[in-house]
Amino acid sequence: MVMVGDRGMITTARISQLRELGGFGWVTALRAPAIAALAADDGPLQMTLFDQTNLAEITHPDYPGERLIACRNPALADERARKRLALLDATDGELTTIAAAVDAERLVGAGKIGIRIGQVIGKYKMAKHYTLTITDNTFTFARDQAAIDAETALDGIYVIRTSVGAEQMTAGQVVATYKSLSHAERDFRSLKRIDLDLRPIRHYTETRVRAHVFLCTLAAYLVWHLRQTRAPLTFTDETRPEPTDPVAPARRSAAADRKAATKTTSDDLPVHDFPSLLNHLAT
Repeated sequence: MVMVGDRGMITTARISQLRELGGFGWVTALRAPAIAALAADDGPLQMTLFDQTNLAEITHPDYPGERLIACRNPALADERARKRLALLDATDGELTTIAAAVDAERLVGAGKIGIRIGQVIGKYKMAKHYTLTITDNTFTFARDQAAIDAETALDGIYVIRTSVGAEQMTAGQVVATYKSLSHAERDFRSLKRIDLDLRPIRHYTETRVRAHVFLCTLAAYLVWHLRQTRAPLTFTDETRPEPTDPVAPARRSAAADRKAATKTTSDDLPVHDFPSLLNHLAT
């Protein structure tokens, strides 16, 4: 059995437990600090790996018996750069306002100044990209360009770790398997709050809680089944082309584009999104 989970689910501690159990494999991803360690000056993760391709398989002694598949998604890199710049600009604006208040002596005391700054830094989570100088009556700040550049260099890069051998899965198949988690995440969202409202659970005995969760799980399967069998009546892409590059964003088929443009099926029936289809069927 191969467990597939995100970096918060299949952690290093969980992997150690799976090793002890025996018979289990895993596909998960590394956290940002681990990726930065691999990208150090003498590390195996160098940007030249992506000169010709978007993924490369590497190894490291810290991950014995595992394969590491490094991927770079240019679209993701551009999006992260855009978000970082927007957050930095917003942080600059609010810190400038605080500095002006300190200069005008409307805000005095290192403690009070620090509280105001902490609120801004906590809001935008940009503390690692600034150097701050605070006294009882002064406050200055500057961007830490070296830290920003170091993070920018890793934009769009993620590393998948797996114990599954190359004879069972190619590097591309490992990437596709990890990305298939999006389907499970969609089903969890449906289960918890979109279609089925699993939470809150207002039961006080174990058997009733288990029964509630079991019924919601059966309902989740019904939702999945309806999505599959009623796909021709929804905007679902029924003939999505197989990606030649597993790292690149998925592409839609021409038939799906036609459905989206005309909002009708090939039989000239109206196309629905899934919730509106359920409402229609309820009549």
